[in-house]
Amino acid sequence: MKLLPASLLAMLAVTSAHARTIEVAAGEGAQARLQEALILAQPGDVVAIGPGRFTLTDGLSLDASGVTVRGAGIDATVLDFTGQLGAGEGLLVTGDDVTLRDFAVENAKGDAIKSKGADRIVYHRVRAEWTGGPKETNGAYGIYPVESTGVLIDGVIAKGASDAGIYVGQSKDITVRNSIADGNVAGIEIENSRNAIVHGNFVTRNTGGILVFDLPNLPVMGGGDVLVRDNLVVANDTPNFAPKGNIVASVRRGTGIMVMANDRVTLRGNTIDGNPTSAVMVITYPRPFEDKTYNPSPRQVTIAENTFGRNGYDPQIDGGAALVRAFGGQLPPVLWDGLGTPGATLAVAPGIGAWSLNLPAQGADPATAKPTPVRLPAPGAPATALASAGAPASLDARLAP
Repeated sequence: MKLLPASLLAMLAVTSAHARTIEVAAGEGAQARLQEALILAQPGDVVAIGPGRFTLTDGLSLDASGVTVRGAGIDATVLDFTGQLGAGEGLLVTGDDVTLRDFAVENAKGDAIKSKGADRIVYHRVRAEWTGGPKETNGAYGIYPVESTGVLIDGVIAKGASDAGIYVGQSKDITVRNSIADGNVAGIEIENSRNAIVHGNFVTRNTGGILVFDLPNLPVMGGGDVLVRDNLVVANDTPNFAPKGNIVASVRRGTGIMVMANDRVTLRGNTIDGNPTSAVMVITYPRPFEDKTYNPSPRQVTIAENTFGRNGYDPQIDGGAALVRAFGGQLPPVLWDGLGTPGATLAVAPGIGAWSLNLPAQGADPATAKPTPVRLPAPGAPATALASAGAPASLDARLAP
């Protein structure tokens, strides 16, 4: 059996018969000490990262399940990857039932915090940030759970991601709430995922605010049953800084909420203001694809009662200025590409204006658009399909101090 060094043994404080607190302080050797603590952690343990700035040159990983990684505060404990030598994640988590809370990850060369195949994971009061502002060379994702069942993201801050600040992909049973996405390409993105609630978030200064996507050729297909409610989606006007070729590189500056190729998505109670291209877009996937299992069309999208301010006043689309003049100074809140069947594709609450590009087919050249105002059917009876969406309620217990 390998003996633990005396310095590490001194960090282990037994809190119960089955759980320990492993304390890691800032200072010399922080890289090795912190990674060793993550390797040694067992189910029930807490890795307590002390206050201060931890200067790190390599990514960290946690494979164990049932571990809490806890800092001293979202601005008090900073894992600084400015000098990271590789291009991987700042922190990679692959264990189930992990809680990440009360610390920050800055300037990771790749994604800030990624969890893969980590079921019932909680991100609470975590900050992921690239401090130099919007740059193509920033990491792609800030908060990045993928291929998981049970995801709770609460009270996080994500800034500067060159793809999405808060991204949940190929997962189910998801809650993203009470968080801030500021200055990313996409603020919050729910992709190829099902049973998700996005609510109570502040989404600002991104290229696009909230995106609900389905893409082809991914291990998990068929996203849907997504409720986007009671978010503040304002002034998403940052020029797109995603690397060329990325799907989000096509997101137009000034997009409030976009729904693309997803099934049963409801927008309700959001305040959407100051987004220069459009408050809401509902569109078909525009690129060629060969995946026979993929449906590129949005289905059963409901735009219920929301509060719309001034949006669509400087749309980043061909002929945008002429369209603004034609519509009297700003475009109607809902932009639809016109593909699909009104009602089955899209329903809009009474009093909410909409317009259509009237594209002739999936993948059509935008130059073929024939924009016109459009009247869309009102939603039917209140949907109950989303009542059980979101992360398991049991995860809330991990938010306690």
